[in-house]
Amino acid sequence: MTRLYAIGDIHGQKSALEDQLALIDKDGGTQARVVFLGDYVDRGPDSKGVLDLFINGIKEGRDWVFLKGNHDRMFERFLDSGQTRDERILSGKLWLHERLGGTTTLETYLDTAAALEAIGAPTRRLESYGIDPMPDDLLLPFLSHVAEAVPQSHRDFLANLSLSHEEDGYFFVHAGIRPGLPLSLQEEDDMLWIRDEFLTDQRNHGALVVHGHTPVDAPEMRINRLNLDTGAGYGRALSTAVFEDGAVYHLNAFGRAAL
Repeated sequence: MTRLYAIGDIHGQKSALEDQLALIDKDGGTQARVVFLGDYVDRGPDSKGVLDLFINGIKEGRDWVFLKGNHDRMFERFLDSGQTRDERILSGKLWLHERLGGTTTLETYLDTAAALEAIGAPTRRLESYGIDPMPDDLLLPFLSHVAEAVPQSHRDFLANLSLSHEEDGYFFVHAGIRPGLPLSLQEEDDMLWIRDEFLTDQRNHGALVVHGHTPVDAPEMRINRLNLDTGAGYGRALSTAVFEDGAVYHLNAFGRAAL
């Protein structure tokens, strides 16, 4: 079996990501495949830096697999059309709401307060548009400022993210799957957003589902899934798992711990 690594939700935490990659190198995995489970942007301090790191890794020929998270899709949709609402967010909060972190992402690319001032917005706080959307007469010129600041390479990276990766009896996905539906027929919204129906289901899915999306205190191994989102988006730890010879380990500063 090929040795695999997977890293949970990063959310703009570039320094923590660099630490995890250093642990992988120390574990002898410099040339091994690493699957990233999505949510690279929002909330943390350096979303732009995270994408720069990934793009540089691709140029260097690293064997990295990138999956799309719901936050990555929200960023992509904003860049494409200014969309800030996703119907799966039942609270009605928009991507620019401080809880979702879109403003933090954009601020790693440009001075949003200066951009709002330049277009004559009545507020200099982008978070003000986290409940009520920015009106079109402001949105279109604001998007022009964003378009100048976000490199095409970052747009291309987001556009080329995969929804899942299956290998060696593991199914890697951002949020989870719709139980009872074959892995080959899973729908994008479920793979990016699903929670309760998946998290409470104990059926065999045909592969161990490795996912993130729902923060837990530590890597959580269940009979049919492994959750690697340990809350980096809220300033907590970023977690990495190793898959080798049918065993699964949590990789930490002390080495490997069996899961």
